[in-house]
Formats: sequence, C-alpha cells, structure tokens
Amino acid sequence: MNKSKAQVTEGIVSLVVNAALFAVKFWAGIATGSIAIVADAWHTLSDTLASIFVLFAVKLSTKKADKEHPFGHGRWEQIASIFVALILGIVAWDFLRNSVTKFNSRESVVFGKLAIAITALSIVVKELLAQFAFYLARKTGNLVIKADAWHHRSDTLSSIAVLAGILCSIFFGEKLWWMDSVLGAIIALMLAYAGFKIIKEAIDKILGEQADPKLVDRIQDEIKKIYSNDLHIHHIHIHNYVLHQELTLHIRLDKNLTIEESHKTASAIEEMLQRQFDMTATIHVEPLL
Repeated sequence: MNKSKAQVTEGIVSLVVNAALFAVKFWAGIATGSIAIVADAWHTLSDTLASIFVLFAVKLSTKKADKEHPFGHGRWEQIASIFVALILGIVAWDFLRNSVTKFNSRESVVFGKLAIAITALSIVVKELLAQFAFYLARKTGNLVIKADAWHHRSDTLSSIAVLAGILCSIFFGEKLWWMDSVLGAIIALMLAYAGFKIIKEAIDKILGEQADPKLVDRIQDEIKKIYSNDLHIHHIHIHNYVLHQELTLHIRLDKNLTIEESHKTASAIEEMLQRQFDMTATIHVEPLL
C-alpha cells in the first residue's frame, strides 16, 4: 500500500468512526448536562473535521506538478492542517468560556452509568483507531498518518481524564461540584494546545526546516559507498513538499577528474538518493583544492 492510498484509507475509517462516536458522546453530554462530555464530543468531532481536510488535501496534493507548480501540490496538506487548527482554537475558546461560566454559577452535574459507559467506549474505540493509524504509518512511513494517530491518542487521553473526573464526582458527590467545569476547561486547553502544535508544525514545514542530523549522517554514509574518498559534503538542504522532497548539496571532487568523470559520480549519487531516500537530488560539484 502506497502512502497516498494508506492516507485515504486511514482518513475514511477515521471519518466514519469519529462521526459515529461524536454523535453518541454528544447525545450523552446533552442527556447528562455535562460540559466535559460535550467538550470531549467536540474534541472527537475535531478529528472528523481533520479527516475531511486530510482527504481533501490528499486529492489536491496528489495532483501532478504543472507549469505553475513545478514541485507539485504536496503542501496543500499543511494548508489544510492550518484550517483544522483554527477550528480547534475556536472550539477551545467556546468551551473554556462555558466552563468558566458554569464554575462561577457553582453548577454541578450528576453523572450516571450512561456517562461512564459512553466515556469508556470512547477510550477503547479511539485507542483502536490510534493503533490502526500507527500500524499504517509503520508500514508506509507516512508522517501525516502518524500525526493523525497521535491526534487519536490525544482524544483517548482526553476521555481518560473525563472518566477519572466522572468517577471522582460519583464517589465524592457534592464536594466536587466543580469537577465538570474544571474538566471542560482542561479539555479546552488541550484543544488549544493541539491547535497550536498543528499550526507550528505546518508553518515550520512551509517555511523550511533544518535537515535531521541523523538523516544527514545516513546520506553521507551511503554516498561514501559510491565514492570512497572524502567528498567534503556540505550545504545539505532538504526542501519538503510532503509527497515530494528535493535535496541539494555540494561535493568536492579531485580537481584532476574530467568533467565527464565528475558528472558520472554526481549522477550515481543522485540515482542512489532517489532509490534509497526517495529524494530528487541536485548536486553542485566543486574542485578539491
């Protein structure tokens, strides 16, 4: 299964499961009058929206490069993720405001078996989704799927916090009248933080990131298998277009080599980088003085 197909599969499964889970959790939240459960439901819905944007982005990002976009359309994924993050921020603000209002009014919630059952169900389903996404990410090396897996995992943790709060409220009763408001605020802050992380990661990728030192070491090791002498590799830059990566680097070769010999060495390295790292490389050759 290639990266795009795996991403579509994970997106569709996530979309269907999260939509159903949102409906059940939202109904439970309304039935119990719990801000925390309703907020947790919207946290789940944010995953649904994320899946919609992921599927939308996949369609756009897999378009072939054209005259106006010679490096492809892969960065549509980052653009879509920024929209998701903004939605998370709006939802977080609304629930934080509601939680503060409910805390000030000292309004308590009576939780029952329904709240426990729905929240426990959410924990199990979201963790299964996370494991499924992690499995696909390991199989394909797709970083977008891996990020979505951690998104599912964050929802699992959110539901665990809600379940803990529900159990505390049941055992301690009116003494913890503030529990629902506090849990709602905590989940709102989790949503806001998730949105911040998504925006930061998206902007970092759009602006350009420093190459991972471990990846640079691997690239240098593979290059040295082709040309055993010291190439003095430097100026390594990776330009990430999500589904397509461009690598530029400088190498220094023996100045006594002919242009044809230098070209053959550079071409062999470029072919290896495409084969081993799935990167389109451009190599600048300099004379070793």
